[in-house]
Amino acid sequence: MSAQAETASSTGSLFRNKFFQTILLSNVLLQIGIWVRNFAILMFVTDKTNNDPFAVGLMGFVEFLPIFVFSFIGGTFADRWKPRLTMIWCDFLSAISVFVVLITLTYGSWHMVYLATFISAILSQFSQPSAMKLFKQHISPEQLQPAMAMFQSLVAIFMVIGPSLGVISYQHFGIEISIGVMGVAFLLSAVVLYRIPKDKEIDKSEFAKDRKFLSDLTDGLKYVWRSPVLKSLGGTFALAGIAVGIVQTLGIFVVMERLGQPKEYLQFLLMVNGVAMLVGGGVVMAISKKVAPQKLLAIGMLLSSLTMVGVGWSTSVPLTLVLQFISGLGFPCIQIGISTLILQWTEEKFVGRVNGVLTPMFMGMMVIMTLVAGQLKVHFPLVGIYSTAGLLMLAGTMLLVPLFKYKPAKLAVQSES
Repeated sequence: MSAQAETASSTGSLFRNKFFQTILLSNVLLQIGIWVRNFAILMFVTDKTNNDPFAVGLMGFVEFLPIFVFSFIGGTFADRWKPRLTMIWCDFLSAISVFVVLITLTYGSWHMVYLATFISAILSQFSQPSAMKLFKQHISPEQLQPAMAMFQSLVAIFMVIGPSLGVISYQHFGIEISIGVMGVAFLLSAVVLYRIPKDKEIDKSEFAKDRKFLSDLTDGLKYVWRSPVLKSLGGTFALAGIAVGIVQTLGIFVVMERLGQPKEYLQFLLMVNGVAMLVGGGVVMAISKKVAPQKLLAIGMLLSSLTMVGVGWSTSVPLTLVLQFISGLGFPCIQIGISTLILQWTEEKFVGRVNGVLTPMFMGMMVIMTLVAGQLKVHFPLVGIYSTAGLLMLAGTMLLVPLFKYKPAKLAVQSES
């Protein structure tokens, strides 16, 4: 009972935090724009190309390639720039780019929908590490894991309603209106972010004018290499990226070929997954002070491994829905575990660069697999592809086992030695 009271007190304190209120509202707007974009453009591309696997895979490629290329750059500059202003400018520029694409789409080629995703993905690599720095500044260490759990619960809500928003927007209003909604959402998010307390001045001595960008990036690589937790996360990220890149790209083919359903049915699989994420987020919030983040991450990856194999083999709609639910329960463990580990074992001045180093480990492999997955689908059965993805995720889980013995205080000393 005392643990429940402690959790409730922590939650109430978080919701009274002006930064946390603002970042949640901003994320609501971003989630609306992102889900409308993802599903409206996916439906649009499949209609235009008659379900061509390469065209569908290319959607993932243009989304994740910029993340791989610009994550190093964005993470390093996030440590140099003021994080609040960086986030505001990124959302504003995203909105402008979307409206430019909308105008071009109206009068030009339909292929411009790829550009909207491409530019948005680039700007997110400057915004995301800045958000992590602000979490480090405005959320106390003991509240980081509960804060990440609540943040993940919001994402889960949109996993439930987001796919339907995208499909409904495209089917009833068309691609132009859908892209317009995305632009408005980004613009409103930029406005909302003005509520965040102003950035503190950056220590000029830390980033001297004559200090080279490459030196800052090298320092980030060395920082990760010295930390046993961050170094192991890199290997885990790479294996997980390969697995996720495969299944994320080919999910629509599981719906059509293994389950015999129309492509629109994909939204229901994701809705079930989202409901489970919401439940899982609540559970993690309740146990956040009792379970180490590395154990949370391992649990989530193990569940993902098993369900990937199961989804590949299943031809039953009810069984696939159950597997999607189980997978969704583990997803908050993965996201919350990763975010908490990075924030707990990284000094504030290195948060951007650590993100910039680790994210490409995941995204780089994902980028490659989103482009290759369509070709794998041509030559190999979905059962074999999904089984291989599940085994790779299991291998990533095994890399986390040695980290179970570590605690933040000990690792802080080791990483600085």
